[in-house]
Amino acid sequence: QVQLVESGGGLVQAGGSLRLSCAASGRTFSSYTIGWFRQAPGNEREFVAAISWSGGLTSYGDSMKGRVTISRDSAKNTVYLQMNNLKPEDTSVYFCNAVRSLSSPSPFGAWGQGTQVTVSS
Repeated sequence: QVQLVESGGGLVQAGGSLRLSCAASGRTFSSYTIGWFRQAPGNEREFVAAISWSGGLTSYGDSMKGRVTISRDSAKNTVYLQMNNLKPEDTSVYFCNAVRSLSSPSPFGAWGQGTQVTVSS
């Protein structure tokens, strides 16, 4: 079973950028489609982006489309989420997880601690 650890969050001003990392352990990481999700206090967890096991295909949720780019480095067992032009409403805890497919990015792995992103106005 693959285990995922998120990092890279922090405090940033509106309009700024952050790159989140999702580091995986386990030999089967490269066979999984990986997705990023976020959850703000009082809100349900929502889908942000996903990338195929090969890295050649991606999908994005509506909330951050056009401002985020997902990528993966299989040699480093890491998936990245580059976030630009951040807004205060992007303040959330961001999580990564294995998902069933790009077209149906329902998560099926265990959730990690996530990484906090706080955007100040």
